[in-house]
Amino acid sequence: MGTGKNSATRRRVLQGLGAAAVAPAAVSGGAATGAPRAARAAGSRVLSAGDRHLVGRFSYGVTPELTREVLAAGGARRWFAAQLDPDSIAERADWQSWWPGLSFGPAEMWLRNITDVEPGYRLMFNYQRSLLRRRIETKRQVLEVMTEFWENHLNVPVNGDSVFTWRRQYGDVVRSNALGRFADLLKAAITHPAMLIYLDAYVSTAEHPNENLGRELLELHTVGRGNYDEGDVKDSARILTGWSVDRKTWAALYRRDTHAVGPVSVMGFSAGNSSSDGRQLTMDYLDYLAHHPETAQRLARKLATKFVSDNPSTELVSELARVYLDHDTAIVPVLQALVASGEFRRSAGAKVRDPCEDVVATYRALQIRLTEPPQGERGDVFGANAILWQTQALGQMPLSWPRPDGQPIDNDSWASPSRLVASMSTHYALSGGWWPREGTTYRSAAQWLPKPRVRFDELVDHLSVQILARRSTDRMLKACCEATGLAPGSIITAAHPLVRYTFRRLLTTFLDSPDHLTR
Repeated sequence: MGTGKNSATRRRVLQGLGAAAVAPAAVSGGAATGAPRAARAAGSRVLSAGDRHLVGRFSYGVTPELTREVLAAGGARRWFAAQLDPDSIAERADWQSWWPGLSFGPAEMWLRNITDVEPGYRLMFNYQRSLLRRRIETKRQVLEVMTEFWENHLNVPVNGDSVFTWRRQYGDVVRSNALGRFADLLKAAITHPAMLIYLDAYVSTAEHPNENLGRELLELHTVGRGNYDEGDVKDSARILTGWSVDRKTWAALYRRDTHAVGPVSVMGFSAGNSSSDGRQLTMDYLDYLAHHPETAQRLARKLATKFVSDNPSTELVSELARVYLDHDTAIVPVLQALVASGEFRRSAGAKVRDPCEDVVATYRALQIRLTEPPQGERGDVFGANAILWQTQALGQMPLSWPRPDGQPIDNDSWASPSRLVASMSTHYALSGGWWPREGTTYRSAAQWLPKPRVRFDELVDHLSVQILARRSTDRMLKACCEATGLAPGSIITAAHPLVRYTFRRLLTTFLDSPDHLTR
């Protein structure tokens, strides 16, 4: 559903689906002639447009709480600088505690799978749920955004055969390196048991080298297609032989007896490779690829595509690649250069949220609270578990892209009509508090009111600040009037029919708008 190219649809998503998301209704109740004019609710603080743009790109949604954090930090740039040092930010350490099976080691996970105590697929459902919970609640928003970026770049799908034994640990390894040096991240990821299992390197031997990982390392993880030949692929695979996993205990190991010795040469990297222990050779090879100019260009373009626009300029990509190489593959200086660029500052609203980003941002915007689900089948209806099916309904569950290339990061892939309809349906269900119901705390309609009696236009501005982190516009007020049939001057109280019966229509007007569908 998510991969069809449809630039016209993308433009409609970006240019104005807020008013089109609801059926137009006559503006009644004493509306003045002419277009309604946006009001300003008292007591609401918002970020500047530039600050909101930066925080929105590097978080899973700007909430009132996050706005307060940014203001307290002295602005978005200072908040961002602090976020780049995640260890300085107090954080809970039990994101996976609601799903106890994730705490086991590979051998225990495998035993629980083959005895049907907890099948591997269900364990991975729970891993995905733990990620969604973390993205909703974490204070280390930039770290989590970058962890997701790198987990997609170095993709190991959670639903791969036997991968479940190591997949949670793989995510932890990526997270611990997500703001470090790419060279270190690459070494940790390529030699990790989850990657070895997924791309068949754990069965690769000197007699029968398996080329999957050696090829994808070049094509997807580093230099990119067109920069190597088949001879490079063969030697890449030979270099990686020896790294393996015990297929009985699933323990990580290195088999010197399966390492292919003899001279190797890949894109200018060469070695005599005379030792049966090729671990240092592997590290030298991965370090070479991480520092290769083509890798720098490829990573720079991918970062710019994710955080700036689908068509970043050659100048920006080249500058980011230069910073990457000048700083020994360190990721933080590249991000700092990216957000300091004029191209980044001019790109507000240019990126469509993917399905998971949409669902997580909606939970954050509606300030929905999740509680620990019970174990067993009954827990599937609880919000912390059911949220996974909501991402599936929109087209993509976390880290489930089946190919090694990772899920798309361009707009067109996530701007299909079916995706838009699914988003609207999910927004409506969550705004009404209909599903999921158990283990989920929603704000009541009355709790959204800023005071006991409020003009409708002031309420719209208040909700715009709460949900979209920006002031209302004339266009948004008009859409809200059409969605509810109310006039700007209507007085809203807890007893008003809007609050008692149809408040979800008002909330979804914000959630179906381009301001929420983009980041």
